[in-house]
Amino acid sequence: MKNNNSLPLDYRSTLQKPIDSGFTAFSTAEEVIAGIDLTGKVAIVTGGYAGIGLETVRVLHNAGAHIIVPARDINKAMAALKNLSRVEVREMDLMNPDSVSSFTKDFIDSGKSLNILVNSAGIMASPLMRDSRGYEAQFSTNHLGHFQLTLQLWSALVKSKDARVVSVSLWGHRQSAIDFDDPNFERRDYNRMLAYGQSKTANILFAVALDWRGKNDNIRAFSLHPGGIVSTDLKRYFTTEELELAGMIDKEGKPILDPERSLKTIAQGAATSVWCATNPVLNGMGGVYCENSNIAPLVPSDALVNQKIGSLPLGVMPYAIGEESAEKLWELSEKLTGVVFN
Repeated sequence: MKNNNSLPLDYRSTLQKPIDSGFTAFSTAEEVIAGIDLTGKVAIVTGGYAGIGLETVRVLHNAGAHIIVPARDINKAMAALKNLSRVEVREMDLMNPDSVSSFTKDFIDSGKSLNILVNSAGIMASPLMRDSRGYEAQFSTNHLGHFQLTLQLWSALVKSKDARVVSVSLWGHRQSAIDFDDPNFERRDYNRMLAYGQSKTANILFAVALDWRGKNDNIRAFSLHPGGIVSTDLKRYFTTEELELAGMIDKEGKPILDPERSLKTIAQGAATSVWCATNPVLNGMGGVYCENSNIAPLVPSDALVNQKIGSLPLGVMPYAIGEESAEKLWELSEKLTGVVFN
């Protein structure tokens, strides 16, 4: 993506077309990985000790992979992963650039190649918080920390000769494009859902730009919507009334499960991450946004944002896959992190 003019204007949209994956919204992570042998493969999964991240780790492990899980809360991670023999826990905080650099240095120094990187950790709809650099916390955690992590692991990804980088986004990317003039809410009023939507759009654009840079080294990148999964820690900043309004729980506070409307269990929610990371049908492909263990379609640019998750049409907003915006975000991310792609 060094020169956007070298790409057809509709290049990315031609890739955003569903394929015959053989799976549905009801498919689980175990089902999409059935028959795939990951013996000898190495994976890193951020957020791999809770929610869909933990389920992702569990099924990758059971398929034979060796997995490293970076964690802020070492004790919580160790307790969650204690029964998985080929899983290591290492300290890392995505909002702390020194912590990310320490983690990546240790991994590179180990001499291991890296076959799978799943960027699954995140925070959602938090009140205004900032990291030590003054960057807004959702943008810092969900995007900038993963940007730094991925670039500093690049040599290990190249070394594998066949790597995939998977970024967990969400339907919430429809809340906001990237505000390149004020990404950290320094001049505009803070809105927690706009901040979250911007960070999720960043996950998708990052996969577009990353895939363009990595494909000659057989490093392919994907982003995805896992589904609306109320039984995870991501709901911590929502009230019961807000979750009911969003259509995620009923009046008795019980989760509403309807995979066809993207309301899923954890096992179903982890399926698309695992599919993107492992399924051979995606060999030779990349830079696409996925849903329901398939490549998602484009949705009209004027599609309305609706608070009820199940009423949203499937797909990705055009602004989240544009090459020009992807390149602009990459340049901004290098500037904000000080980590430059070589």
